[in-house]
This record gives sequence, C-alpha cells and structure tokens, in this order.
Amino acid sequence: MDGIDWQAMFFGDEPPVFLLEILIRTLIIYAYTLVLLRWLGGRAVGQLSTVEFLLVIALGSAVGDAMFYPDVPLLHAMLVITLVVVLNKAIDLFIARSRAAQHAFDGKPEEAVRDGAVCRSFVDSATFSTVELFQELREKGVRHLGQVEHAFMENDGVLTVFKYDKVERPGLPIVPPWEIKHPEKVARPSTTDTLACMRCGTLSDEPAEPRCSHCGHDEFTRPVGGEKA
Repeated sequence: MDGIDWQAMFFGDEPPVFLLEILIRTLIIYAYTLVLLRWLGGRAVGQLSTVEFLLVIALGSAVGDAMFYPDVPLLHAMLVITLVVVLNKAIDLFIARSRAAQHAFDGKPEEAVRDGAVCRSFVDSATFSTVELFQELREKGVRHLGQVEHAFMENDGVLTVFKYDKVERPGLPIVPPWEIKHPEKVARPSTTDTLACMRCGTLSDEPAEPRCSHCGHDEFTRPVGGEKA
C-alpha cells in the first residue's frame, strides 16, 4: 500500500503562481455573487445579512470540496477560506464605519403600507408582490388593510406591522386569501359608495374617477371593517 502523498495533498501539482490565480478567482466570484444576492433582496437571503449569507455559501463550498475531493489541494482550499473570511471581516468593518456602505451591502428598510394603503413605491417594486405582502399581513393577524397604520419591509426580509390602536378604518379585504375567494369587483360608475382599490387598497368615494388616484388601477371592491376615521 502506497504511503500518503503529503505534497499532493497540500500543494497539488500546480505551480506556485496558481495561488495568485486562486486569489483573483475568489475575488471575482465573491464580488459577482455579492451583487447577485443584493439584486435578489432580503427575502431571498432570509434573516441573515447579505454578507453573512455569502459567507455561509462560500465557506460551505470551499470546506466541502477540500474534504471530499482528493484532487483539491488543502493549501488551495485553505487560501480560499482565509480570503473569504478576511473579505467578510473587511466588509463588516467597512459597514460599521459607513452608513452608505451599510445601505449598499444590506439595503434599506422599505415602507410597505401607510394609513391602510400599499405605498406606490412598494406597488411598483419588482422584488415583492402584493400577493406576498398580503400573505405576510395575514400571518400577522391582519384581516384587511384598514387595520394597518404602518408596515415596513426590514433589511432581513421580515415585515414589521403596526396596527391602529383604537380606530379601525375600513380597508381592502385580504381574508380569506384571494386564491380561495376573490373579492367581488364593483364598477366605479355604478355606485357612489366608498370603494377600495384592488391593487393598493386606497379608498375612494369619487364616482367620477374611473382609476385609483394612488396607483392608477381600475378595479375596485367594497371595503370591510370599521367606520372611516
């Protein structure tokens, strides 16, 4: 039985200049993956920060490959692990010293609901649909948008909800889920009653307005809940 080839295990058969190539490869892949994770947004990452999530991915791959594949030299894997940890620590220090860097790497909280209506910027967002928002609100015990004074999508993808303490406005119903029972659409010219936009929940009692003044949507339904404050 042949002995262990310590030279191949730690250094492999590549020339020493290959270590420089590993450095360049790691920097490029780290930066590219970081950009993709920022593009995906907080909900894709979960409750970890973007940098922490990337650290878990990078270390898992580097450590696993070195453990299972004999053609991956340990020195190469150790270099990648060291580079990833150093990069992560440097970014953490940068974030701690710069608010701009914190926003660039971790994002900013986003206002989702204000005074019983979905914010226009959130409606137009491509990273989070109103269907997902309504699901998150139902999980917080919200039955209709009129119960919500403010809701914020935090950096980690968690929705923070503040309900009205005493006054409950009427609002767009989100219970039961629309996939189970869709709210009845009401044609605007046929009634002068207060209606709720089916896209953002904005209330309107102007029969001359065929579209929502907040988001421009043209479908309405009757709100549910308490008296309008």
